[in-house]
Amino acid sequence: MTVAGPLEGTRVVELGVWVAAPAAGGILADWGADVIKIEPPQGDPARTFGRMLQIESGVNPPFEMDNRSKRSIVADLTTAEGRGVALDLLADADVFVTNVRPGALTRLGLDFATLAERNPRLVYGLITGYGADGPDADRAAYDVAAFWARSGIADLLTRPGDVPPFQRGGMGDHSAGMTLAAAVCAALVARQRTGEGQLVSTSLYRQGAYTVSFDLNTVLLTGQQIAVGQREAMGNPCMNNYATADGRRFWIVGLQGDRHWPALCRAVGRTGWLDDQRYATARARAANAVELIGELDAIFVTRPLEEWAEVFAAEPDFFWSPVNSPDDVLADDQFHAAGGVVYVPDTDGAQPMIATPADFHGTPWEPRSTAPTLGQHTEEILAELAERRRRD
Repeated sequence: MTVAGPLEGTRVVELGVWVAAPAAGGILADWGADVIKIEPPQGDPARTFGRMLQIESGVNPPFEMDNRSKRSIVADLTTAEGRGVALDLLADADVFVTNVRPGALTRLGLDFATLAERNPRLVYGLITGYGADGPDADRAAYDVAAFWARSGIADLLTRPGDVPPFQRGGMGDHSAGMTLAAAVCAALVARQRTGEGQLVSTSLYRQGAYTVSFDLNTVLLTGQQIAVGQREAMGNPCMNNYATADGRRFWIVGLQGDRHWPALCRAVGRTGWLDDQRYATARARAANAVELIGELDAIFVTRPLEEWAEVFAAEPDFFWSPVNSPDDVLADDQFHAAGGVVYVPDTDGAQPMIATPADFHGTPWEPRSTAPTLGQHTEEILAELAERRRRD
């Protein structure tokens, strides 16, 4: 028996493509909701990720991540019959989650106004590229465009004179999916008070802007831009990354100079720097940052990371982290202790997968099944609809 989770008994219908809405539906499914995934006859295009990534075994890790514990039904929404199935599913659903463009939803009769007339208690969760209003409201977007490029993230991560870095897959989609899942749950709470559902929405563009709101709000309120950091000349050398003898890198996060600078001096065996006029104050360290970073580079490269880790552990006020590769993360005992991996039941036992990032200690959740095959539950769900019609 699996643990139900806090959303047990909540019925969710998902009409999602690629990652953003399926990620939101995946979070709700992890938390115990019954998520019915409506797919066209050719399937959610995210089913092709495995082939796109040239994974020869046939496994599709990105799709599995966002679609575990769901049920799949095939419905051709270009036909009256398919649209009728979707409307029947939504007639008494608690939640609808989608990232189909608003114009297409209106043409299908699946816009919020239409569905709210049929089911006033429906919480309608919408993810768009650029927002529900404005000249680009119906513009197609992937997260690389709306979240990464247009919101300013790529620019802010570009070193002067360099080209923008590439985003990793699904970063903006997963971030927006978490936001929508939270908004849906807030709307369900509000429904307990009002008795009515509502439209809740987010966009990849807004999500990107919120991600870099530290920078954007500074420009908005002061007109000043925060400079892009350059490692060799960081104004606070205690907030920088360094290399070790074995080629590993680590990040020091000494944000509070008075607290963290003495710990750094002790760790590197340079307590004389505490009285050195070049480095004794935060202003002096900033003025002499290039020289200080050069000295720290020369020190840190003398030992491997494992030895430095032992030194750092002896300094409670020395805050740091290794710069981990994916292999490092998956080998990190702390990642596993923090619940970073869940085991998803399948026909052969269980598959390890990355967990969604929230735990409920009073109503714990666990995944119930791997991602469904295309249309795996069509007959089962249609039979449930027929039974509901018979009862009604």
